[in-house]
Amino acid sequence: METMTSSTSAEEIMAMEDKYGAHNYHPLPVVLSRGEGVFVWDVDGKRYYDFLSAYSAVNQGHCHPKIVGAMTDQAQKLALTSRAFYNDCLGEYEKYVTQYFGFDKVLPMNTGAEGVETALKLVRKWGHKKKGIPQNESKIIVCDGNFHGRTITIVSFSNDPEACDDYGPFTPGFVSIPYNDLASLEKELEDPNVCAFMVEPIQGEAGVFVPDEGYLSKAFDLCKSKNVLFVADEVQTGIARTGKLLACDHEGVHPDVLILGKAISGGVFPVSAVLADDDIMLVIKPGEHGSTFGGNPIACKVAIAALDVIRDEDLANKAERLGSLMRRELENIDTDMITLVRGKGLLNAIVIKSKDGKEAWDVCLALKENGLLAKPTHGDIIRFAPPLVITEEQLMECVEIIGRTIQQF
Repeated sequence: METMTSSTSAEEIMAMEDKYGAHNYHPLPVVLSRGEGVFVWDVDGKRYYDFLSAYSAVNQGHCHPKIVGAMTDQAQKLALTSRAFYNDCLGEYEKYVTQYFGFDKVLPMNTGAEGVETALKLVRKWGHKKKGIPQNESKIIVCDGNFHGRTITIVSFSNDPEACDDYGPFTPGFVSIPYNDLASLEKELEDPNVCAFMVEPIQGEAGVFVPDEGYLSKAFDLCKSKNVLFVADEVQTGIARTGKLLACDHEGVHPDVLILGKAISGGVFPVSAVLADDDIMLVIKPGEHGSTFGGNPIACKVAIAALDVIRDEDLANKAERLGSLMRRELENIDTDMITLVRGKGLLNAIVIKSKDGKEAWDVCLALKENGLLAKPTHGDIIRFAPPLVITEEQLMECVEIIGRTIQQF
């Protein structure tokens, strides 16, 4: 049987993945074996700045000792009971997380996609039970360019061909409108069978598309005027990434339903959460939704520790300050390859104009050679989202690497 040893080369490891794994990813050619804070190391010992943070799952930095400690301590006591029984961690976590974000109830799950699926079921049930929408006629408004996950139902309302081509038939009941378009939202809200509007406060996978100031608050008000639930998918934008605890906080919006994942565990364990008040959450009764691993003791302790770190280390304010600095410095890079810099907090992106046949992918390969890891999205966009524990000195070193690398082209 083929196994790895300490002498297995990066090329052999990548070949093993190619031979035995599904080809559903196209990673950069680097094999990582260790991480700490803002850094990761490959199997040959080369150190890199991580400017992807596992798609914002590692906001607190790699292997944060408090989070890892919470996980290992609990793993030695009790890992999983299922929800067939009570355990001595879940209630503590439920109280902690609901008070932390200001909701009555939480429904714990494991992954971001599960959180979105849970929210979809919840708002449909609310629409039937509380709003009086006839069975099988509820509608949910979503936005073009969205990325909420990859389940069949979620890709049913994607307009990305890579996400949805060849996966039909699709789940009905969704209406897609242009992002950042209040007029289109207002028009669709006229339908009395609409139960919810689900939106990313910033579209991350679409290339860090930041809507106009006031879009979220005005969309929330429009939903309230039509008795429609405002659902915020903050799996990527939440947990201090954008310079506030939640991206919705920039406009003072408290969503009816909040979806969290990724950094709620600091990247060390699968944790997601759906939060809502009693009037919404309690439409789901025993046996109507669940998860074997959702709310397991390890996840509960990890999430508490991860959220403690966000608050104790003041990472939201740090992201706000360093994000402004980063965008200003990126805009000052003397190159015609960068056509646009955008973002909020430490969720930022640059739009790359191809030059002599070289595109965003080539820039990311060059960045890797110079000690910084980032990944393109939608062909011409590079997202920069370092762990929020990065220092100003480290950030300035990274901006220098980015500028020097692009100028080499």
